[in-house]
Amino acid sequence: MIETITNFHETHQAALGIFAAASVIMFIASVLSLPYLVSLIPTDYFQYAEPYRRYHDFKHPLLRLLILLAKNIAGWTLIVLGIILLLLPGQGLITMALGLLLIDFPGKRTVECKLVSNDKILSAINWLRAKRGKEPLLAPQR
Repeated sequence: MIETITNFHETHQAALGIFAAASVIMFIASVLSLPYLVSLIPTDYFQYAEPYRRYHDFKHPLLRLLILLAKNIAGWTLIVLGIILLLLPGQGLITMALGLLLIDFPGKRTVECKLVSNDKILSAINWLRAKRGKEPLLAPQR
């Protein structure tokens, strides 16, 4: 078993190095971009039962479909990369979480509201927003 792992490491050293470098780059990018991305969330985003549609109200159906496809493809790509990063050094869970936020699936709004209704998560998000000079998010209606 150990010999198999050693063989794999020796034969795929370049690929493992690329994955390790990508992991470090993605970790740094996610840590640096998180406060900015959290500051973009509108204050009343979680106040309504229906998904927030202010920024997704594209008039042309083809444009709306292309953006929806691109967003879901990016999300699934991040999920697959996250699974790969679980096996290598890196932040696979964070990458998978970012992918889940991008894709559309039934019940996504419920999951988002349940996560943000947790006091610790909401206070962490609001702490990041305060660092960017933004108003705190309003807690979801229960």
